[in-house]
Amino acid sequence: MEFFSALADFLRPLWGLWLMIFFVGILAWALWPSKKRKQEMDDHARIPFKDQD
Repeated sequence: MEFFSALADFLRPLWGLWLMIFFVGILAWALWPSKKRKQEMDDHARIPFKDQD
């Protein structure tokens, strides 16, 4: 049990770093120039306007 407590004390300060890496990864995935992904995002952006025809 002492091992897990020491491990938790070691990893606790790294949560900010992990969250920052996760956030940057999501940004990179969303903004990376890809024709397929751009078409996908454009299709998703038009969803609110599909029922107005």
